[in-house]
Amino acid sequence: MAKNSKRKKLTIAIDGPSGAGKSTVARSLAEQLGYIYIDTGAMYRSVAFRVKERGISPEDEWALTQLASSLHIVFSTEEGLTRIFCNGEEITSAIRTPEISRLASSISKQKGVREALVKMQREMGKEGGIVLEGRDIGTVVFPDAEVKFYLDAERDERARRRYHEMLEKGVKVDFKETQEELVQRDHHDMSRIHSPLKRADGAFLIDSTHRSVEEVVEEMVRIVKVRIQQIKCVE
Repeated sequence: MAKNSKRKKLTIAIDGPSGAGKSTVARSLAEQLGYIYIDTGAMYRSVAFRVKERGISPEDEWALTQLASSLHIVFSTEEGLTRIFCNGEEITSAIRTPEISRLASSISKQKGVREALVKMQREMGKEGGIVLEGRDIGTVVFPDAEVKFYLDAERDERARRRYHEMLEKGVKVDFKETQEELVQRDHHDMSRIHSPLKRADGAFLIDSTHRSVEEVVEEMVRIVKVRIQQIKCVE
């Protein structure tokens, strides 16, 4: 009984395709709950950044696994902004280019890379009190997460969001190319052999197509609070 009374905070998993708004929603949800936000997609982008830097082939699984296992990735949130550091170097902006996005999608298919990062993610979240977003959080990384969400949106809306996100960051992109890249990313994520993107068992499906970030987060907070009460009742 004493163990239950000191129960750790919840682990919240948010999965979904590119452009569904996972990062923005997860960051806001974590802030409202007083939890730690972990952007797992940024972790794959961090590996991709180092892969490009060192000229490693995205098909060389051994070299990719060795690299991923050697990296020290840290998230720092200050005044609502999340910064990413890899081996002490800030790479927040450097990993947000279309090239790194494509490379991250490619290397994420490698089993060794996924295993290395999943191990890192589980270590980050072992104490609970975290909101993680990605593509295999509720299915592979934390299948026992107390709350799971699958955040989705219509494909054209997701492409529009990604297009404007790139423009706001000063990256010159073509809308048609952005749409095509998103289609390719969806295919890669959903058809890969290891940890494909899919809705986890028990995950709440939320469509963000015609809803604001505030509306989506409000619904998530409501669901989390209900879950907390359910757990208290069981204890």
